Amino acid sequence: MKALLVDDERLARAALKRMLKPHDDVVVVGEAANTKEAASQIRQLHPDVIFLDVEMPGASGMDWLRALPQAPPIIFTTAYPDYAVQAFEVQALDYLVKPIATERLASALAKLRLASSQSETSPSAARKIFLRDGQRSWIVAIDRIRLLESQGNYTSVHFESDRALIYSSLNALESKLDPALFLRVSRAHIVNLREIASLEKQGDGALIAVLTEGSKIAVSRRKSRSLRKRLKL
Repeated sequence: MKALLVDDERLARAALKRMLKPHDDVVVVGEAANTKEAASQIRQLHPDVIFLDVEMPGASGMDWLRALPQAPPIIFTTAYPDYAVQAFEVQALDYLVKPIATERLASALAKLRLASSQSETSPSAARKIFLRDGQRSWIVAIDRIRLLESQGNYTSVHFESDRALIYSSLNALESKLDPALFLRVSRAHIVNLREIASLEKQGDGALIAVLTEGSKIAVSRRKSRSLRKRLKL
């Protein structure tokens, strides 16, 4: 697995690089001292995991990750324990507090290997997402999400009998979903194809998707063609 280290402290990157050496299946392919360098490294190197510091000059690691349209698994490495909840809000794989203990690093890498093996066998069924809305939080299997609805800079995520309003754009969330299971049916909605109970035709050729719990979602004319194709209609 190719690893990218993002930390403004050169000594911290060197220490982590030494700690990773005994793990033969992890190869450090790049280093970055800030998020601008990291963005360039991602485009060039396509890492399988990013070890990311939180507080750095310019954009923080947390803000940068929220703005990324797509990213590999993230393991935060920071001297500050206070960001742990925020880290899992942006679906970080793990959160390591400096000085990093050997056992904690091994545990994080075990999670990484498990996530990698699960994504190879099933892109979405085994994956889970951490959702937080005010004082409430959930860990939800991605394939249990029924609907995602854009609300400005926020997205309302509907799952089972609940919903959570999270600080993330619909575009950012779309890149994390399995395209075989989810479809963007309009500028404001992404639906789980398994949750569509029926379709209602409109006069202009567009469709209304009726979900299993009864809600109706307008599908744009262009996306109606894609939806018919996906559902083999």
